[in-house]
Amino acid sequence: MSDLSIPLFPLRTVLFPDGPLPLRIFEPRYLDMIARCMKGNAQFGVVLTSPDVESPHGDVGSDILSVNHIGTLATITDWYQGSDGILGVTARGGSRLIVRSHHREPDGLYIGDIDLLPAETGVALPAEYAAMAKLLEVIISDLGILYNEFDVRYDDASWVGYRFAEILPISLDEKQYCLEMSEPLRRLDFLQPLLRSLRQETSQ
Repeated sequence: MSDLSIPLFPLRTVLFPDGPLPLRIFEPRYLDMIARCMKGNAQFGVVLTSPDVESPHGDVGSDILSVNHIGTLATITDWYQGSDGILGVTARGGSRLIVRSHHREPDGLYIGDIDLLPAETGVALPAEYAAMAKLLEVIISDLGILYNEFDVRYDDASWVGYRFAEILPISLDEKQYCLEMSEPLRRLDFLQPLLRSLRQETSQ
């Protein structure tokens, strides 16, 4: 039984440690969650949910949410009110987490009992992945404001792997697989051929 309970935000996206997460919030339950997190400087958990587990109107059909059990803590770093009245939020990924159990509150918000997973042991980027790091530097420079407030670590195997996993147009299942890996070199080894394949497709 976990002794840490946090709000869960089920999304059709995968958040990685030290990665950005732009959100547009309009459902009352998540507006309340964001307000509480901002007021108490608290975090929430982002978990990849299966498609069609909730209606397009956000109505919850079950107390049991179909989500992957490995997710990521998120901390709000910025917010703005859009011209359409929708709240815009930027969050940042922190530690990976595992959801041990969860329940639904009367307002529809999910609360998860979680354990934090240990951070990966720092591994210097091997020379065989140096070209990936150089390419990543160009990509992040092109992405501009999304990564402006982030420390870059092109010599860190975990950081480089996480960034490619979030940036590459691969499937959500592949992104989740990368999140669940605990070995940074194995993650890079998985991503390298996918990157090569994508570059070959775009060059044809």
